[in-house]
Amino acid sequence: MVDLRSLELHEMEALMLRLGQPKFRAKQIFQWIYKGISDFDAMKNIPKILRELLAQHCSIGTVQPLEIQKSKKDGTRKYLFQLPDGNTIESVFMQYKYGNSICVSSQAGCRMGCKFCASTRNGLSRNLTPGEMVSQLLEAERDTGEKIGHIVVMGTGEPFDNYENVAAFLRIVNDQNGLNIGMRNITVSTCGLVPVMEQFAADFPQVNLAISLHGTTDAIRGSMMPINHRYPLEMLLAASKAYTEKTGRRITFEYTLVNGVNDRDEDAERLCRLLHGMLCHVNLIPLNRVEGAGFDTVSRKRAAEFQEILEHRGIAATVRRELGADIDAACGQLRLGKQQ
Repeated sequence: MVDLRSLELHEMEALMLRLGQPKFRAKQIFQWIYKGISDFDAMKNIPKILRELLAQHCSIGTVQPLEIQKSKKDGTRKYLFQLPDGNTIESVFMQYKYGNSICVSSQAGCRMGCKFCASTRNGLSRNLTPGEMVSQLLEAERDTGEKIGHIVVMGTGEPFDNYENVAAFLRIVNDQNGLNIGMRNITVSTCGLVPVMEQFAADFPQVNLAISLHGTTDAIRGSMMPINHRYPLEMLLAASKAYTEKTGRRITFEYTLVNGVNDRDEDAERLCRLLHGMLCHVNLIPLNRVEGAGFDTVSRKRAAEFQEILEHRGIAATVRRELGADIDAACGQLRLGKQQ
């Protein structure tokens, strides 16, 4: 069965031709799908014979909600979705003043091995298809009854480790015949797969890039993030500068504050020196505790003090807003709990 949510419009046109149908039917079906329709019989301008063919050979959407946690404080919703093969993934719906946003997963599990992250605890199960990423957004819209205009690819998995499928997902959600979400309203996060950063800059110069930094020396970063042994800080920062020069886009550096590891004044001063002169913003994140990881978080007060040092040295920084504090902690914990 072909999941139609995994197809870009030109691929759907090719499918129509294979089914002996005129190419223009693809746009009609595409538009129905991104209006949230998943029943072929509800596509009223599609002839019955084609609807029957689609029912035989195709499906629309492959994720099923297993659990939904709803915040009583701020409207945040955390979804645990099940895939057809039994794997589970997470997504988070968030409300901001500028509109609704969703954090989507790109893999079931992760093989990057970051020590403080729940998502990587059991390794990588598999990559997600473009349709499985799209379905997270459409299921959240169906559940909330609200449109989503912003996307962050920061859930379970390393997006650049599944680059081709993530790239197709970005083109699908951006298509003006479908969701028509602007590239500038999308952010993709990476732990620092340097070779893919250059490709991403060429393919998606308007999409925002976030890089997980979390350490100001190779020793500190490498102790938490094994990827640093392959692409150390000097290489990562050189690639980051090249990215900003090529795209003119500001990079967001994600910096998780871990008590006694990377939260000292000297860490803040060193971070300022590393990022001096770069077009960037630092997003400070007090660690979400993960049981058994051996790391502890910092207070919001300490995070604010760290932020003040950065801003005093001319580095733009914010402390991440705490959303959904009453429904769970780190990304990956719902999924991990189901697997244990």
